[in-house]
Amino acid sequence: MHADILQDGLSGIFDSHCHYDDTAFDGDRAELLGDMLSAESPVSFLMHACTDLASAEYGIKTAGAYRNYYTSVGIHPENMENLDPEYAEKLRVLALENAKVKAVGEVGLDYHYDGYDRAAQIKLFERQLELAAELGLPVIMHVRDATEDHLAIMREHKPKGVVHCFSGSAETAEQLLDMGLYIGFTGVLTFKNAKKAKRAFAVVPADRLLFETDCPYMAPEPFRGKRCNSSMIAKIARAAETLSGVPAQQLIDITNENARRLFDI
Repeated sequence: MHADILQDGLSGIFDSHCHYDDTAFDGDRAELLGDMLSAESPVSFLMHACTDLASAEYGIKTAGAYRNYYTSVGIHPENMENLDPEYAEKLRVLALENAKVKAVGEVGLDYHYDGYDRAAQIKLFERQLELAAELGLPVIMHVRDATEDHLAIMREHKPKGVVHCFSGSAETAEQLLDMGLYIGFTGVLTFKNAKKAKRAFAVVPADRLLFETDCPYMAPEPFRGKRCNSSMIAKIARAAETLSGVPAQQLIDITNENARRLFDI
């Protein structure tokens, strides 16, 4: 078993948002994924969060190599530069031709840095929401410093899906939950100063909760600042147990069931 795979006594992990195409995995990707998706691993399923057309091709190729690896297709808001004018049709074809494409994503809004074209982001996001509706797929959403615009778009389009790496308030979480959406939490739940995320976690019912890594980013304590991998969701589940009183293995089982329901797996 790869040395980085955490053995914490938990099993059945579904990582609902990962990026194993990231260059952080270039040195040992095949070995890590092979061990991660073996019968002896604590990880049961992976969902690749696509960020552009090349990422979609990677996700589809890798999903073809591993039984329990699935993928999305989509364009991240940070990847708008030099956008292929035929992107929507290309994503549609990829989704229709590959049964292991289970979502449109990672799509959304990111207003964190000055200079981002907000109107163009909204146009890209809404076009991909339309594509998801056409394909009957859920949406994996990235939302950063764009809460009001995101909520307005949700009210209009009413997609099914998940807001990943949730960083908003408990009040925002409640609005999203009222719209039928799922909420995804990362290793941030393990951070001592993550009061906002912990308050939001407290309002999410068990049947709308997802765990994710966003790996190689967002590693939980005690691995913060290091390369993350999907087995580290065990630490997220342990932190969630402390917050909720629900046993960690039960939370792993619940989030596994929720992700399989959302992504139709």
